Formats: sequence, C-alpha cells, structure tokens
Amino acid sequence: MADHAAGSTSYRPDAQIASDILGYLDTHEKKGLLRFLTCGSVDDGKSTLIGRLLYDTKMIYEDQLAAVERDSRVSGTTGDAPDLALLVDGLAAEREQGITIDVAYRFFSTEKRKFIVADTPGHEQYTRNMATGASTADVAVILIDARRGVQVQTRRHAFIASLLGIRHVAVAVNKMDLVGFSQRVFNDIEEEFRDFAGTLGFDDIAMIPMSALTGDNVTARSDAMRWYRGDTLLGYLESIEVHREDADAPFRLPVQWVNRPNLDFRGFSGTIASGRVRPGDEVISIPSGRRSHVARIVTADGDLEAARADQAVTLVLEDEIDSSRGDILCAPAHPAAQSDQFQAKLLWMSETAMLPGRQYRLKTGNKTVGASITALKHRIDVNDFSEEAAKVLKLNEVAECNLSLAQPIAFDPYAENRRTGSFILIDRQTNETVAAGMLDYSLRRAQNVVWQDLNVGRRERAGQKMQRQAVLWFTGLSGAGKSTIANLVERRLFDMGRHTYTLDGDNVRHGLNKDLGFTDADRVENIRRVSETAKLMADAGLITLVSFISPFRSERQIARTLMPDGEFIEIHVDTPLEVAEERDVKGLYAKARAGKIKNFTGIDSAYEPPLHPEIKVNTVAMTAEDAATAIVDYLEANGFLTSE
Repeated sequence: MADHAAGSTSYRPDAQIASDILGYLDTHEKKGLLRFLTCGSVDDGKSTLIGRLLYDTKMIYEDQLAAVERDSRVSGTTGDAPDLALLVDGLAAEREQGITIDVAYRFFSTEKRKFIVADTPGHEQYTRNMATGASTADVAVILIDARRGVQVQTRRHAFIASLLGIRHVAVAVNKMDLVGFSQRVFNDIEEEFRDFAGTLGFDDIAMIPMSALTGDNVTARSDAMRWYRGDTLLGYLESIEVHREDADAPFRLPVQWVNRPNLDFRGFSGTIASGRVRPGDEVISIPSGRRSHVARIVTADGDLEAARADQAVTLVLEDEIDSSRGDILCAPAHPAAQSDQFQAKLLWMSETAMLPGRQYRLKTGNKTVGASITALKHRIDVNDFSEEAAKVLKLNEVAECNLSLAQPIAFDPYAENRRTGSFILIDRQTNETVAAGMLDYSLRRAQNVVWQDLNVGRRERAGQKMQRQAVLWFTGLSGAGKSTIANLVERRLFDMGRHTYTLDGDNVRHGLNKDLGFTDADRVENIRRVSETAKLMADAGLITLVSFISPFRSERQIARTLMPDGEFIEIHVDTPLEVAEERDVKGLYAKARAGKIKNFTGIDSAYEPPLHPEIKVNTVAMTAEDAATAIVDYLEANGFLTSE
C-alpha cells in the first residue's frame, strides 16, 4: 500500500502484515464494525471525503493511486493534486459529470475499528439510492457545503435518516477552506441545523468543521481552525458507541429457503434478522404457529454453537414442522405479529405517481404479497415536518398511509425491528421498485372482519339461471362504441333468457361514484369500486357487462384478479383516436381540445390499450351489430350460456 498523507493516523496495516500476518488477522477479526453513510446535497464533497478517509488510513494500493492520478488529469477537479473523489466514483458517467449516481460501498480499517461506508448520491432524483444506503447504516455523516449552508436536500436526507432508524449523526460542514475557516459561518450553520433537527429523534448530533480536500479535521486536527475543540471526523467514527438493537431484539430468522439436499437432511436457511439462537432453543414458525427445538446450526464452515444477527445459517429442527419461504422462525416468548392491514410510512421512489387503490406487490423479508394503499393520510413536508393533505404521492415525497394486503404477513413494527418492519412496493406491470416503507402498526380493525359462510354459492346461483357467471369488461376510448356494443350484447342475451346487468361508466357516476372527479387518482378509485361491484354481481350468478374507458392496465388487472380464472373477459373496443374524435357524439373531445375539460383520456391523459384481451373488436372494420355477434358467439363457444 502507498505511504502518503503526512499528519494522518499512525496505523500501518502494511507493516503489521509484513511482520506478523497471523497477529494482524487475529486483531482484525476482533475489531468492531461500524456501518455509516455519507449523504447531503449535491456536490457537498461526499466522494472526496471518503477518498480522503481511504487515503489517510492508507487503504489504497499503489496501482490504485497511480490510476487515480492518471484519471485526475483527464476528469479530475483538483489541478495537479490527485482527485480523491475518483476513488469512489466508479461509474464512467459519475466521473464525466463529477457527481455520484449509484450507492458506492467501501471498506476501510483503523487500529480501533472496521468500517463499511456507503457513499450515496446528492441529486434529488437519486434520493431512493440514499435511502438504500441508510437502511443498514448505524451512523449518518451529513455533509454541508459551508458556502451554501443547509439545503432542501440536506433536510430531506436528515429526515430520511431519522425515518429509517439512524440515531447518530455527524454533520460535516465541508469546504471550510473556501470561507476562510470562519467560525461565524460554522456557528450559523450549526444553529440552523440543530433547530431543524431538534424533533427528528437523533440521540446525538456532532458538528464538525472540515475540508475533505485538504484533510482539515478529517483524520487530523486542523491548524487553521484552532477554535474547534471537538473530535475529528475519524475520531468521532472510531469512538461513537452504537447500540445494536438487532442483537438484543427477540430472535427472528426469515426463511429464505427450505434446504433439502437429500432425504436425510431438512433445514431452514436464511440470514438472522435479530437476536441470538443456540442448539436446544425453542422456536415457533409464523404464521403456522408450529413449535420445535433447534437441533443444529449449520454453516458452510461447519456447525455453530451459537448464531447472532447478520449471520447466514441453516437451522435444523428436531421436528418436521410446516414452514416455508417467507415464514419467520421466532423466539416463542416474543413471536412476530400477523396482520393484513397497516399504518405505514412511505418514501415514494418512482417518477410515476402513487395512486391510492392501485395494486402493487409488497415485499418484506422473503415474502411477497399483493397490496394497495387504501388511504393516503397525509404527506410530510421535509422542511418543517408539517402534514399536508394529498391525493397522490410523487417522486421523493414521504407520507403516512394505510395499507391493505392480499394476505396476512408476519411483522414487527419498524421502530422495534428494522429488518422485519421494512418493506418495498413493486409495480405489477414493470417490476420497478416504486417505494420503500416502514410498518408502524397493525390496524386492529382487520381482526374484526371475517368471512361469513353462506349456504348458497355463486355456482348454485348461476346454475339456477342456466348460465355461467362472467364479467364482460368493455374498454376503449371515449366514443369508441363501448356502450353501444354492450347494449346490443345485453339485448341479445336478454332475448335468449339469460340474466344480465350492465354497469355503464356515465350511469355509475350519477350514484355510486358521483363523488369522484377525473384525475388519475379518481380514475383508479372509480375502477376499484366498479370492480368490487362487478364481482358481487358475478357472485350473484349474473353475466355482468362493464362499459368503462378504464384507461390503465393496472386497474383492469385489479378487476381480473378479483375473478376466478376464465370468468373475466376483457373486450377491447379498438377505435383510433381520430375516428373517435370525429364521432364525438357528446362533444367531449371538442371541449377537451379547447381546454374546457381537463384530464381527458386520449388528449391530456393516457390510454393504455390491453396487451392480450380475450376479445378485440375494431369498430372501423366492423359494425356494432357484427361486434355484438362476435361477443355472443364467444360466450356460446366457451360454455357461458349453459349451466355447468
């Protein structure tokens, strides 16, 4: 490793390695580990700071330093001196722009401690990456450019760090060399930050004036700021005592895999989320509630006499119990709770807005279930923590909301266990991770709602009517001909003696949905209500015709998932926009073009056509009567017009 940085720590790992490799390894093994992240506004010097820490602790090999010196001449910003930020900014795009995009993890060590540091982006559009780095960190190092003071992104990152359970913060007021090492500038920033962060629940806040570029107060005290008497940043990181709550919390092992390499071995593999376990300990599997005792703790390096949080193990139990991927093995005295209704905090990470009622997939631990946000209670302003009313949630916004899941999950409140109380939301269509969340508590009302068994079921009701229940979902642009074709289909079915009902978009808005407008959020709720109503009518044994624009695929998918396979028939009434606009029997397109109607589908609101509809009718190539005939023929051919 390179010998450089006069005035840095005296720790010399290379010398000890050369003289006593076994002693070095033993000492290194016994050191404590601290995880921290650097965050703050863009261009506050996060990557330079980490580069300085690596440089001054002599954790850079000669070839790495030579490469940085070479690259500094191409894309560096420090003149003839090495640009230490390049040690961390590994992506070509980062080096070209001088910014951090991805989360970069680096390891370094001193005589007192081992460190894993996450260098997170400052740009607002990459806030989700900052949250990723904060989710496993013990300490947050929040950088502030001394020239610019506390920024909106500074506040956002401090708030997210608090939200994600970080309780120790070092505020590195960087680039003090550019303000003449002014104590007054530092004091003003300290006062503003402490006033802002006073309600965030941090256990301690250390304010450190420094210059990552020159090394002042990073690993060695600054001669230029003798008025500062606190720790250097490295001194703070080496000495801060962090209480690892996951070590003292009740035992939790989310099951990742049921390990059965042969008939003689069956174990439950996963990474321990919290607590400790030993052979002989009793465990309970949630949700089954089955109990057993630990017979062995198996690892690739042999059996263990004990295991703790963060260790990847396979537990072999004394009994064959029902447990599978997504379940949690717990300490029986303190088992995880179960629920399918929650209050939660949500950090939205997608450029596509969150809409209450839209279906997502929720992943917590190793379990994935369907989920929707039933209520957006309020959005939180990161500047003053005020609660604001909102119907949607946009990129980087934080909110409290209610969640409804398709089935119960095992969980702990996030305040008690960061591993088993956190989750992500995934878009069903794109598989994009759209949000990170923290479970606050179960909504107990969910335990008071149970299914009532009924003596007469949907098959009996449909059989009495000599037909099979179904939902015919007509979707298409305004003016495509949905209602016209649905009317013709219902008349033919009625004349054949079949039992039907039509839910028409305009008619429903006179009653059931008269409180809804035409924003994206209102459209989602509109379709959610209609979907549930159509399901009830299908349960009654009816052939239900639903005629709605229903512009979003995700909401039509909600309706489909409510019905058994084969009973949801999506009918795309395919009409080009120009043709629908020419018809314009209600004059709506003309009003939308004139700006008198907002959020009109096809004009200033998107329509997402079905990808694989059961039936597609083109009203340019065929008449409404021909389309109705094709739909009735489909029902006859697939057995919907005869009893089962």
